[in-house]
Amino acid sequence: MRALRLTTGLTSIRFGTNDLLCERMTDAETSPVDRILIAMANDLPINKAEIRTLIPHSGLMCLLDEVTQWDDRSIVCITNTHRDPGNPLLREGRLSALHAFEYGAQAAAVHGGLRARSVGTTAAPGYLAALRDGRLHIARLDHIHLPLRICAMRLFGDRANTVYECLVSAASILVAEGRIIIMERT
Repeated sequence: MRALRLTTGLTSIRFGTNDLLCERMTDAETSPVDRILIAMANDLPINKAEIRTLIPHSGLMCLLDEVTQWDDRSIVCITNTHRDPGNPLLREGRLSALHAFEYGAQAAAVHGGLRARSVGTTAAPGYLAALRDGRLHIARLDHIHLPLRICAMRLFGDRANTVYECLVSAASILVAEGRIIIMERT
């Protein structure tokens, strides 16, 4: 298996496979928490029903269909909801590419939920507080006929006060990229 390395501006992001995560760590380097995360990461794919248990979004507002990879630093999700005529973000039959950042925020929320669950807790509720260096490479999501791949990498922070780098793509086409800031709801 191979890892994907993507460079956007000055930020270099590495999304590896679960096998690479396991190969990088020797038994001496692996903490008990890391062992739990590795075991959880190998319990894939995670379907939409399980995703709904990890985030507050319900019904059609749960935009992600499946988690295909995750570890302590990153998550990769797949979805086809951008083509769903019942998508709640549609306006006048159109789905703006701006909504790609909501997909990224939901991937970050799922990641937070999986990390919390792996250590026996529940993720604190959070909200998308800011978007930084957001770049859109297309105008509309509903024109894309391929599944969307949403990658989110935790840059720093913990719990609900976290910064993620998010990339949304369809096959080899980059759709959107940016950093999102998640804040704990008080």
